[in-house]
Amino acid sequence: MPYCRRQILIGSSLLLLAAPAFAHHGWGSYDAATVLTLDGVVAEIDPNNPHGELRLKTADKTWTVTLSPPARMAARGKPMADIKVGDKVVAVGYPSRSRPDEMRAERVTHNGFTVELR
Repeated sequence: MPYCRRQILIGSSLLLLAAPAFAHHGWGSYDAATVLTLDGVVAEIDPNNPHGELRLKTADKTWTVTLSPPARMAARGKPMADIKVGDKVVAVGYPSRSRPDEMRAERVTHNGFTVELR
């Protein structure tokens, strides 16, 4: 196979492999023009990859708060294991355009420590 055709084939294959990861993030499905600050108590924690999640009970309702990957949070000084059910958390981020009880957090404050998630 000629060198150029092989490069195109390899490049196309890499794009196909990356597509599910790109689609997974779907950051366009969050309204970056609207900033939410949620202050609540952790009702549930899902520390699994690719993104950790918290169920945060606020005065109004319980939100699903999408966090950064657990390894990134740990590298920035806030391992997911530090956050426990019943802890108070303040999450700042963007609401989902399609799920009225979900937001993607840009930063989280827990026990006086703020971590930037992006």
